[in-house]
Amino acid sequence: MEREAALALVKQHVKTKNLIKHMLAAEAIMYHLAHHLGEDEETWGLAGLLHDIDYEKTMDVPEEHALIGAKLLESEDVDPTIIQAVLAHADKGPRLSMMDKALYATDPLTGLLVAAALIHPKKKLSAIDVEFVLNRFKEKSFARGADRDIISTCTDIGLELEEFIDLGLRAMQGISKELGL
Repeated sequence: MEREAALALVKQHVKTKNLIKHMLAAEAIMYHLAHHLGEDEETWGLAGLLHDIDYEKTMDVPEEHALIGAKLLESEDVDPTIIQAVLAHADKGPRLSMMDKALYATDPLTGLLVAAALIHPKKKLSAIDVEFVLNRFKEKSFARGADRDIISTCTDIGLELEEFIDLGLRAMQGISKELGL
């Protein structure tokens, strides 16, 4: 599946602007991580873009999250490795590949970075740095939905937390206009 078709599929199934922004942020981070790690950028980016395609349909039945999305993606002939990563990010399958592990850690990182930008007086991704984010990371009451334990699994792809945050922040800064931050 090409990126344009994937984005059209996202827009067909996802109506919440902030959810689309989250998916774009995950795409940017995954693309950036793949580049950094010498992996397939297009495939990793698509996994990030498509990972929450069923979220609006499953938000009231979280046990179905990713399962419905996987069926949808299968019907669209999406690469099985992407479908595996979508399932794995929601604990609906094992995290076997580097892409599976990267998407799992990336998903909550997007929320942490957005929340960090929004508490800065400038409310811009360009105004924050890794140190600022790390300080927020240590505050348990800050961005509670951004699971620190999951973000910390970045070590499973060979990245220390500081480097992972740096790569993620730079990726999201690169699409800050699309994200409105």
